[in-house]
Amino acid sequence: MAARKSGLGRGLDALIPQGHPTDGYQQIPVGKIEPNPDQPRDHFDSGRIDDLAASIASVGLLQPIVVRPTDDAYVLVVGERRLRAVKQLGWEDVPAMIRGEAEAGTNLTEALIENVQRENLSPLEEAAAYHELLEEYGMTHEEVGEKVGKSRSAISNTVRLLQLPGSIQSLLAKGTLSAGHARALLGADDEAYATHIAERAATEGWSVRRVEEAMRLRATQSGGRGTRSTTTVRPAAIIELEEKLQDRLGTKVKIDYRGKGGKITIRYSSADDLERIYRHLFDPD
Repeated sequence: MAARKSGLGRGLDALIPQGHPTDGYQQIPVGKIEPNPDQPRDHFDSGRIDDLAASIASVGLLQPIVVRPTDDAYVLVVGERRLRAVKQLGWEDVPAMIRGEAEAGTNLTEALIENVQRENLSPLEEAAAYHELLEEYGMTHEEVGEKVGKSRSAISNTVRLLQLPGSIQSLLAKGTLSAGHARALLGADDEAYATHIAERAATEGWSVRRVEEAMRLRATQSGGRGTRSTTTVRPAAIIELEEKLQDRLGTKVKIDYRGKGGKITIRYSSADDLERIYRHLFDPD
């Protein structure tokens, strides 16, 4: 049997709504899970699945899938990508929330919102819960923020923790790196350098400010290569707009301000991520 590691930890109970005694959280055989016939998506980016599998192998499964029982099997309700990833890892069983037909939609959403407000979730567990509400249930960052009593930017920044390399997520999951440290590493162009800084911060006890300064210095050095010594000072309004775009899109946005004109660079990590950004830009409802 392939080794299976759960990343849910002590936050698991907070994410599992307590319902009918025949329902709830169980380990179920992967081979008994049937695909969701109502799944609208028929293409899943293989690279994204590879990345998710690598993350699960590193830090565990942060959020159980959701299924509903049939006569002798289970139908997948939520978690297609997670199921594909654990299959790729060779898992024989998987953590799942088992819900009846009526509970598979709104009731489960409300239960997840209620329980995610508890204080015993790790940063990655919290990020995974928000991500599920955004991607699986179609909520916006603003709606999630209103439900859990946090700002839109807080939701966006927390979800972005899932974009960090697996090695940094692993430090975050172990508690040797704080969410503040991890947020300071978000959007780094050089992931190897970000991982290096994360490891030093974890082993040497760096403050969040020191991590921020290291990343800022690196960005300044990288941006200065091959350019003139004079730089254009960006207005505060441009910096504020850049931050708002990052909050709205949940990814790194860079505004190259050049006075009368310039360019905007939006970073994405995969085809699925690009599709998500497109929906935010052109299909906000």
